[in-house]
Amino acid sequence: MSIPALNLMTSLRSGHSTSPRLTWYGPDSERVELSGRVLDNWVAKTSNLLQDELDAEPGMALRLDLPAHWKSFVWALAAWQLGMEVVLDGSDADLLVTDNPDGGAGAGFDAVVAVPLAALAMRWPGELPAGVVDYAAEVRSHGDVFMAHNEPEGGLPAVRGTATCPHAELVTGFAQQQDPGVRLLVRGAEGLEPGLAAALGAWNQDGSVVLVHADVEVNEHLLGNERVSRS
Repeated sequence: MSIPALNLMTSLRSGHSTSPRLTWYGPDSERVELSGRVLDNWVAKTSNLLQDELDAEPGMALRLDLPAHWKSFVWALAAWQLGMEVVLDGSDADLLVTDNPDGGAGAGFDAVVAVPLAALAMRWPGELPAGVVDYAAEVRSHGDVFMAHNEPEGGLPAVRGTATCPHAELVTGFAQQQDPGVRLLVRGAEGLEPGLAAALGAWNQDGSVVLVHADVEVNEHLLGNERVSRS
C-alpha cells in the first residue's frame, strides 16, 4: 500500500495540475507561485537527488535546518515521498539540509546539502565547505519523474519534532485538518513544523497554500489578491 506522501504527490500532479498549490511571499517583494505540476516537478527532482546522489533510502533521517519557506516545503515532501523521517527538532539524523553550512552543524552527517533561499539562485553565493552539496546547482540536472528504488512502509517514522508520527498517519495524525478546497494563509513566523502540518492538511483536501515570510505584511490587499479563505 502506498504511503500518504506518494498519494498526495499523485493528486497534486494529476488533479487541477495547473492551479496554484503553493504561493510564497518573501522579502524584497519576492513572490513565487508553484502549480501542482511545478511543485511535483521540484519534489521529484529533489527526491531523485536524495536517492541517486546521496544514497538516501526509506527509514533514513533528514534534519531540515531551514525556516518556513517554499524550498523547505519541497524538501519535506521529497523526503516523505522517499519514505524518510523529517527531523525538525535539531536532533541526530543521517543527512543535513541547511541554509547555514558554515555554522559547524555538518559534523557527523553522511551528507550535508546547502540550500540558498533566494528564489532565482542558480548556485550557493560563495564558497562552500568541502563535501557540501550545492542544492541550487545540482537539483536541476535530476529527473522530473521520481521512481523509488525501494518501496517505503507505512510504519516507518515520518516526523520527529514537537509531534512524531509514522508515514501511515502523516495526513491523519500530523497534518492539520482543513476544509475542502481551502486557500490557506500560512505565516512563516509560526515556524516550519506548524507550517508543514497546515500545508499538508490543505493539500490533502485539494486546497492550496499562501506561505508568507515573517517580514511581509499580511494586509487586505494580499488576502484579496490571493483569495485567501482561511488563515
